This record gives sequence, structure tokens and C-alpha cells, in this order.
Amino acid sequence: MTIVQFAPFQSLVQPDFWHALTNLKIDVLRLSDDAIPISASYTTGRSVKDRESGKEIALGSNLVLGGDAFADAPQLPQHSVLAKGSFKNFNTIEDFKNADKTALFNHLSDEIWKSITEQKSTALLSKFLLITFADLKKYKYYYWFAFPAFATKPAWEIDGEWLGAKDALGQHTASPSRAERVAQLSAIQAQVHEKPRPFFLVRTKDGKSEIAPVEEYDSFFAGVPAGERTIGFIDPSAQPTNPGWPLRNLLAYLLALHPADAAQGLRILCWRDAEPPAPGATGGWKSRYGVVRQGAGEGAGALTAKPAAVGWEKNVHGKLGPRVADLAPMMDPTSRLADQAVDLNLKLMRWRILPALDLDKIASTRCLLLGAGTLGCYVARTLMGWGVRTITFVDSARVSFSNPVRQPLFDFEDCLNGGKPKAACAADKLKKIFPGVNATGHHLSIPMPGHPIPPASVAQAQKDVAALEALVDAHDAVFLLMDSRESRWLPTVLGAAKGKMVLNAALGFDTFLVMRHGARNPDEQGKRLGCYYCNDIVAPTDSLTDRTLDQMCTVTRPGLAPIAASTAVELLVSMLQHPQGIHAPAPPPQSGNSETLPEGTESILGVVPHQLRGFLAQFRNVPIVGPAYSKCTGCSETVLQAYEKDGFAMLLRAFNETEFLPSLTGLDKLYEEAQAALEADDLVDAEEDDF
Repeated sequence: MTIVQFAPFQSLVQPDFWHALTNLKIDVLRLSDDAIPISASYTTGRSVKDRESGKEIALGSNLVLGGDAFADAPQLPQHSVLAKGSFKNFNTIEDFKNADKTALFNHLSDEIWKSITEQKSTALLSKFLLITFADLKKYKYYYWFAFPAFATKPAWEIDGEWLGAKDALGQHTASPSRAERVAQLSAIQAQVHEKPRPFFLVRTKDGKSEIAPVEEYDSFFAGVPAGERTIGFIDPSAQPTNPGWPLRNLLAYLLALHPADAAQGLRILCWRDAEPPAPGATGGWKSRYGVVRQGAGEGAGALTAKPAAVGWEKNVHGKLGPRVADLAPMMDPTSRLADQAVDLNLKLMRWRILPALDLDKIASTRCLLLGAGTLGCYVARTLMGWGVRTITFVDSARVSFSNPVRQPLFDFEDCLNGGKPKAACAADKLKKIFPGVNATGHHLSIPMPGHPIPPASVAQAQKDVAALEALVDAHDAVFLLMDSRESRWLPTVLGAAKGKMVLNAALGFDTFLVMRHGARNPDEQGKRLGCYYCNDIVAPTDSLTDRTLDQMCTVTRPGLAPIAASTAVELLVSMLQHPQGIHAPAPPPQSGNSETLPEGTESILGVVPHQLRGFLAQFRNVPIVGPAYSKCTGCSETVLQAYEKDGFAMLLRAFNETEFLPSLTGLDKLYEEAQAALEADDLVDAEEDDF
């Protein structure tokens, strides 16, 4: 008789699995190397026909891992059966190489043997082991599969040879006709299709074929002669003379629990027909059938102890060793793996330092950057570093030759032919840095107080205001990064009226201001934080006319802009991580480092200051708290209600009439009272001098 040669499993790892492993490593496992459950699937063996020779070529016996391999209830492909496994990921390549693989393998084979002898279950007969090391910086995944299978001695032998099931099924009984065997196969196929199971029993009763779980061997085969008992399994092999790997452990199961039947020979149905053959199709039924028995010699008979096991998968060179999935050469920049790589530092930050860090909240925050100059470029880059995916630029200027050395999103070619529009150019550069970012640019002029709008331009100004209003509505955070005081007024009003997070950054030569505007609604104590204009007793007006060259350019120390821009972004992120968000209270000024901050003023990233004034000459930052001013021209209720009531008409008066905002807010009366007080003080001083 011929010794049975089994076709080993071949792992087939789908790309989605590496995505799932990356998520698992970063978000769940972190530094843990504990073994966890994993699931795979396999189906009946497949073959293809060679077009030249017309011969059937068997494909590999694949065990498939997909993106849901770590799910509790994976969705199996049609006609597939589940294979459970044990997964262990190592933290370093050295740990992976030096792991005690023999111990891991023996532990799993012990588990399979225990399930056979103690639980009398077939559930773990196809259980596998997968060990990995994931190099997430180079996109390399080292992995090695083991499919433990018991090598019983003496070896299994086949009576004669493996035959087609349509010709041989039941030939050892009453020799049914070919038509009867086809009917039996059709009945088996219908039942296997209805409820796929990796191993099953087959009997013919009253001319009908029935199947049942192998665990019901004694009851199902009660009264069935030994020669009419058939044991089937889903065979992942398509080779005509080599059954698939799952049969090895099935035979060990039958030898251990049903030695009498095994001694007489086991009638094995290698099921390979996921679908019944089409009428008239060539090839017909593909399932194989044979009688298998243990060879003669020492050790033959019932298994009383666990036999040796084999099953480590060979690599692509045909040797025992791990395989490598190198995804770097085929990385699609817009793929999910690239998306994960962009956020790798953030996820490492979360699981090593700040487990409570809400990265999804940051990523989903839509940021509007008003100004695509030096501050805008650095703010955008820092936002991308934090994983923000939606960044919109607004600017009316074009890239000039003085920009690229200070503004990192532009280069020399952007300055040619009059210069590209800054907003659109900056957005395009962000997409080149990371194609997954949703970056857009809008070439838009923002109307300003103190800059009257001629009647012929009113319609265009109204369109510009409407466009800006729509942009503010569509975003969660607004950065004011312009280079003039009055250009910040309209966005300040819109941000306050619409309840948006507004952040301001302004530069001097060696000083900077970074601040967040307070929420419109006061806190429980009736207080609220001020905006950019709350410390002013004069309304914003024209600061751009009749400027000298040094006034037209932002004259500032080169290192100041990235400091201020990064500080503004960090302030936004701290605000997002605070439970109260835009309503987060500002910490009071501290007179010493030993003082304890009031409860509720810190987020998981630390304090959320109202204002930071930086002094580069002293390398010093000073946190400041400024309350809202009831007569503020930017965020007072008087201004906001006038805007909400009259809309563009109110804004147009603010643009055209210098005295409109002071009159609306009452600053004009305050100024008159102050002047009167000063004059009275001067009069008193003069009278005293007379003495």
C-alpha cells in the first residue's frame, strides 16, 4: 500500500491584515507580547486548466487571513470554514528571532491534543500559530506560520489509490450505480453548502445521504456497518493524490477515539466541490475518495499518548524560516497604511504617555487659516503634525520672491510669472506633503474697518463677506494670522457670533501675542474671556495707508513666527482636550511655581491659557488673562446683535464710517469723558502752580 502524502497548508495574507495588525499594535497591544486569538479561513481546493496542455493545475492549499482576523466574529468568505489560531507579536526583531519557537509550537500541539482526548472535539484540529514582528517605520512585517499536525507511527496508508468520489463513493458496500453516487454527492453538497463545517460524517439511510458533526460519531453511526461509514472533511488541496493538511489531525482524532474502526480502515471523503458541477461541464465532481488505514508495525493501534507533531511553514526559498511582507515599495500615499504612518507618532504618544488623548477629536477639527503667509504656513504644518485632516487657507496675496525663505510652503518657482495665489499654492503643497489631507485655498479679500468701499465695489464686497461667512460656518476653529490689526475685525465678529474657536497670533520684532477668544456666553460666575479688541479703547481703523517699506513688510526675527504658530496650534489642541472646550477657564496669573492651579483649569495636556505674550529677547513667555469688555468693538453683545440683526448693512457702515463702531459701542462717550477728565486734571495742576 502507498503511504499517504499530505499537502501542507500555505498561508495567504491579504493586505487588509497588515492594516489590522498595525492598528492592533498601536491601539491595543502596545508593548504587550501576550498571545491573543486570531481567525483565518480555508475552502475547498482549487485548480486551473492550462490553456496549452489542457491539464488541470492544482493551486496551493491556502489558509487565508483577512482584515477581520482579530474580530470576535469574522465574516467568512462563501464556502469557507473557520480556522482558529494563536497570534503572538514581538516588540523587537531580536525577540522575534530568539523566541523559543519549539516551546510555542509544543504548547499549541498540547492544546490540540487535549481538545481531542478530553473534550472529544474537532474544533481545534486546524488550529494554527502565527508569530510576527511589525516594523512600522519601514513597513516591513516579519511572520511565521505553524500548522501543528500529528505524525502518527506507523504512517497512514491508502488502499489502492485515491479515486474520484463520483466513481468510488460507496463502492465497498452495495456497489451503487454511477447515477446513485452522483445523487449522493449532490445531497452532500447541498448539506455542506447549507451549514459548512470543516469535518463531517456521511451515511446513507433509506437511499438518502445525510451528514453530521464528527462529535456525533457513535450515535450517528449506530447500526451502520463499519464498511458504510464515511468521514468527510473540507479539503483545501486540489492535488489528485495528496489530501489536505487537516486530514492529518482528523485521522489522529479517529485513531484516538475510535480505534476499532481505524483498524478496519477509514473511508475518507476529501470534499472539494464548493459548487455542484454545471450540467454538461467537463471535469465533473472533483472530490476524492479512499480507504485509509494505519500501516503495520510497532506502535500500530489506539493512541495512548500524544504523537509527535510537525507543521512549521517553509519560506519562499523552500526552507524552514519566516517570511517578510515588505510593503514600502508598493505604498500608495493615499492608502490606509500611509494614513497610519502619518499618525504613528501621535498614536505612540497616546499609548506610551497620554492614554486619554483624543486623537479623533483633533483629526476631525476643521481649521480655517486666515492668512497664508509666514504664520499661516507654520500653523498649517503644525496642524498636520497633530493629525488635523481639514485645513483651509484664505489669502488675497500672491507669492513674492521674499516669501520662500520665510514661508516653508513656497519655493522659488511659485514666485515666477507674477507669483501663484498664496492660498491655493499653500493648499497644493500640503497635499504634496500628505495626499490624504483635505486642503483647499480661497483667493479672497477680507473687508476692513477704516477702508471705505466704493459704491462700484459694494456688490463684490458683499460676495466676499458671504464667502467668508460660509467658510466660518463650515469650520470649527478659525486662526487669525493676518498682518494688520483691522483685518482681524470681521473674522472676530463672525467667530463670536457663530460660536467658533478663534485663535489669534500676532508678531512684533522680537515679541509675539498668541491668544484664544473667549466664548460668547459667560461662565457660572458671569465672566467671560476677552477677544483681540477687548483691551482697546479705540476702534480698528486704517493702519495700512502711507506705510514705509519697513512698515509694509513683517520685520521680525526669523525664529519668532514658528514659535508663535506652534504655540497657537498647541493652544487649540489643549482647548480641544479640555472637557469644557471653548469654555475652558484660563488659569490665573501665578506668582510662583509652587502655587496650585484651581481645579478645572487644566486639560490632559496642561493649562489652557487665555493669552501668551512672548519676549524673545528674554526667552520668556508671560501668560495673561484679559476679561471681555462690554464696549469691545469686536465681541461685545452690542456689536454681535447689530450684526445678527442688520447683517451686511451693519458691516458696510463699519467699513465706511470711522465713527460708527465707537458710536455703536459707546467708546466715543468714554473717550469724551476721558478727555474731559484729563482737561480737568490739567486745570487743577495749573491752579496749583499759581500758588
